[in-house]
Amino acid sequence: MIKTRALIAGLILCAALLPGSSQHAAAAMFPQWELGAGVVGLLLPDYRGSDEVRRYILPVPYVVYRLEWVKADRTGIQSKMLRWERAEVNLSLSATPPVRSRNNRAREGMNDLKPMVEFGPSLDLHLWRGDGRRFKLDVRTPLRAAFTVESHPRDAGVNLSPSLNFDVDGIGGRPWQLGMLAGPIFATRRQHQYYYGVPEGDARPDRPAFDAHGGYAGLQFLVALSRRFEKAWFGTYARYDTLRGAVFEDSPLVRRDYYVSAGFAIAWIPLQSSRMIERDD
Repeated sequence: MIKTRALIAGLILCAALLPGSSQHAAAAMFPQWELGAGVVGLLLPDYRGSDEVRRYILPVPYVVYRLEWVKADRTGIQSKMLRWERAEVNLSLSATPPVRSRNNRAREGMNDLKPMVEFGPSLDLHLWRGDGRRFKLDVRTPLRAAFTVESHPRDAGVNLSPSLNFDVDGIGGRPWQLGMLAGPIFATRRQHQYYYGVPEGDARPDRPAFDAHGGYAGLQFLVALSRRFEKAWFGTYARYDTLRGAVFEDSPLVRRDYYVSAGFAIAWIPLQSSRMIERDD
């Protein structure tokens, strides 16, 4: 069960971080659906602030389905709930993998961290478009509620991660997509307590009790590169977070004041719809 949850969470996490391969400068025709399969490789710390890293190699399905108002693909699930010339409201989705405390020195003897899903609205502001929309500068403000993935899901708080996003469609005259983002992270006390709180019953000489508060949770920086080939897709990303100044920085469960993750995905796409639709993703 743990392996299954890790697989699901890892796939969603990778999907949330890798950019789409269809950031086109103008409206174009695309198959309504595409089906394929591939593999994902991930290098992830157990949680932000952990000093223990896991490596995952996972098989993945590649599924794209395009409608006018909703899109489900490797960038996650996005629904254009509202759209204006300079702004739109999307539905965003993300996830985190589980952590078995017996395999993590800092959390030894504590409850396991369950896999978590996060979803909520994102107000996206379009600041600038250049060279026929090949360059894009946006501000995105995803506000997500988090819930554990288990037989009786629990509320795991709310987080807000506004970011400045810069996307380039075509690097060096080639069809590579480059995406970069940077911004702060904030979360409620419930979420910070879930990850970084130490109850009195779990305290020990090298792990004093700690009560986490809500507020600032650090800064994130991410760069991603992807390319679509005729029947294949490749993407890779690297992410760096600094936890300096975070409200939970003094927690004994924070073993590093930074977070580093990276990953890649390769997919083969042999099947696609004969029906084409116009999209300007």
